[in-house]
Amino acid sequence: MCGFAGAFDPGCEADHWPLRLSGMAAALRHRGPDDEGTWHDAEAGVGLAFRRLSILDLSAEGHQPMLSASGRYVIAYNGEVYNFRALAAELESAGARFRGHSDTEIMLAAIEAWGLPAAVSRFVGMFAFALWDRTERRLHLVRDRIGIKPIYWGWSRGALLFGSELTALRRHPSFTASLDRAAVASFLRFSYVPAPHAIFEGFRKLEPGCIRTFDLSAASRGGEGRLAPYWTLARAAGDGMAHPFDGDDREAVDELERHLKESVALRMIADVPLGAFLSGGIDSTLVVALMQAQASGRVRTFTIGFEEEEYDESRFARAIAARLGTEHTERIVTARETFAAVPRIAALFDEPFADSSQVPTLLVSELARAHVTVSLSGDGGDELFAGYKRYTLFEDLRRSLGRLPRGGRKLLATVLGAVPVGAANRLFSFADPWLRRYGSGGAAGDKLVKLAELLELPDERALYVHLLSHWKNPGGLVAGSAERPRLADLADRPAGFRDAIHPMMFDDMLAYLPDDILVKVDRTSMSVGLEARVPILDHRVVEFAWRLPLSLKRRGGGTKWALRQVLYRHVPKELVDRPKMGFGLPIDVWLRGPLKSWAEDLLSESRLRRDGLLDPGPIRTKWSEHLSGRRNWQYYLWDVLVLQAWRDAHGF
Repeated sequence: MCGFAGAFDPGCEADHWPLRLSGMAAALRHRGPDDEGTWHDAEAGVGLAFRRLSILDLSAEGHQPMLSASGRYVIAYNGEVYNFRALAAELESAGARFRGHSDTEIMLAAIEAWGLPAAVSRFVGMFAFALWDRTERRLHLVRDRIGIKPIYWGWSRGALLFGSELTALRRHPSFTASLDRAAVASFLRFSYVPAPHAIFEGFRKLEPGCIRTFDLSAASRGGEGRLAPYWTLARAAGDGMAHPFDGDDREAVDELERHLKESVALRMIADVPLGAFLSGGIDSTLVVALMQAQASGRVRTFTIGFEEEEYDESRFARAIAARLGTEHTERIVTARETFAAVPRIAALFDEPFADSSQVPTLLVSELARAHVTVSLSGDGGDELFAGYKRYTLFEDLRRSLGRLPRGGRKLLATVLGAVPVGAANRLFSFADPWLRRYGSGGAAGDKLVKLAELLELPDERALYVHLLSHWKNPGGLVAGSAERPRLADLADRPAGFRDAIHPMMFDDMLAYLPDDILVKVDRTSMSVGLEARVPILDHRVVEFAWRLPLSLKRRGGGTKWALRQVLYRHVPKELVDRPKMGFGLPIDVWLRGPLKSWAEDLLSESRLRRDGLLDPGPIRTKWSEHLSGRRNWQYYLWDVLVLQAWRDAHGF
C-alpha cells in the first residue's frame, strides 16, 4: 500500500523534474512513510513519483518507480496483487527470473509476458497504477475491478496530472484549483463526490475495472485517451444471473465459505504485523473468524467503543474476541476525544466527504496502527448480501406506493405536506417503533411528512436515489451548477434482474461502495500509514454472490442469510444476532450541544454570503429549525459543515 503521482509535462525543463516530483511525493508521505522514489524522462516529458509503505519485500528490491526487466515499462503502483506467488511460479516456469519477491516485479513481468489487458485480468487484488510504455510512448492508468484504490487524472495548462490523491496533483505548478460547482452540488446530495467526477474542474476519477490509455503524441494531447474496461460489474452480475448456482442451500453456503476462506488467506500474506478491525457485526466477525481459523497464532483485533451506549458495540466485539481467542485491543473514546477529531478530519480528505462514520474509522485506524501495519476489514457484505435496512424501506415503500393510484398519491402528498411538522410528530408518535425497522426512530411525524416527497416520484430508480439523497435539489443551493450523472446512472443494467432489491444493490456497488465506503476506509487508514484490506470484495466472491438468488441473501425477515450461515459455523448465533447498529455518531444532538459554536461559525450568514458558493437562505432556515428541535436536519447540515471545513483546511 502506497501512494503515487506523476505528470506528462512536455514544457518542463530537465533540471526542474526532480523538484516537481519530490514535491508531489511529499504530499503523499502519509500513504507511504517508509521510502520515496522518483523517475523521469525529460525528453519524453514524463515523470513518476512514489511513496512506499513497505508490506511485501521490505528490501530495496521493492523500490518504486520500478522498471521492467527489459526496461520497456516503468510502473508506480499502489495496492496489493495477492496472487503474485502463483503468477511468479507460472512466469518462472517459462524462464523468468526475479531479483526480489515483491508483487510489483511480478506484475511487470506478467505485463511483459502477456500484455497489459491479459495480465491485469489475472491480477487478484486491490490496485491502482500508472504504467509508462517507453517503446510505444503511451501512458496507461489502471484501477482495480471494485474501485478499492483511488486514482485521479486531468489536464491542466498543458500538463496531464495523475495520482492517488488530488493533494499530490495540487503540488504541480500546472495545477489550477477551481471548484467544480456541479461536483459540489452532487456532494450535497450524496455526501461524497460521485465518480467519475472530482471536486476540481478538469479532473476526474478513473472508473473501476478500467485501463485508460493516453497516446502522448502532439496530435492527441489534451484528450481523454482511450478507455478500455477489462472487468465490469454489469457483465459479472449479468453472467451470474444467467448462470445461477444450481446447488441446494448447504452447497451454496459451502461454496461461499470456500471462496471467503481463500480470499482471507490471500490477504493474510504480509512481511509486517497484521490484524483486523472487529466491530462485532456480521461482516467483521466473519473475517476475523476465518482469519483465526487459518492463523498459526492469535490474530490481533481492534475495536473502538463510545461512551454513548446507543453507539457502542465494544461489548459485543469483546465477547466475540474472547470466543475466537484473538489478542484483542479496545479503546473507549470519550465524547471530548470524538469532538476533537471532527474539525481536523476535513484535512485528511482530498475531496469533501461527509459520511460521519469517517470519525470512528479514523480512530480505530489510529488504534490499529500502533500495533500493526496491515488490518483486514469487513466492508462489502451489505452491498453483496442485501444488508442495508434501506433495502427493506425501499421494498416496503415500493409495495405500498404501488397500491395507490396516481390521483390517490397526489392527494396523500397534499395532505401530508399540509400538516405542521410539530403536530405530525405528536400525532404519529405511535409509529416510532415501526420506524426502527428501517434503522432510525424518533420524530415519526418528521419522517412521515417527508413521505410526501416520495409520492411524487416517477419510478423506482428515482425513489431509491431520493432515499439516498440529503439535499433534494442541491442545484438550487449552489449557484451556477447542474448535477452530472454518476457511474451508476451511466451504466447499463443487466437484463436479468428478477426482484426489486438487486437493482439497488447493483447501483450501490457502482457508486456508494467505491465513492463512500471505500474512500472512507482508504483515506482514514492511509492517513496513519495503515493498509486496510477488504477480503469480502475479492472479485471472485463478488461474482459468486451474483449467482445467488435473493432468498440466500434475505430470508425470514433477516439480512445476509448466506453470510450468517458461514459465520454460525464459527461463532454461536447468540453472539452476533442482534439489530444492526452501524458506525455513526449522534450528530443531531452534538450540533445542538458541543459542536454548536463550531457549526455556527461555519454556517454564519455573513460567511456564506462572502464565500458566494452556497445560498445562505435554505441553510440558515434548516440551522434555525434544527437548533429549535422542530426538525432534524443533521445530514443536510453536516454536508454543508464538512464542505466549509474542507474549504478552510485546503485553502478554498
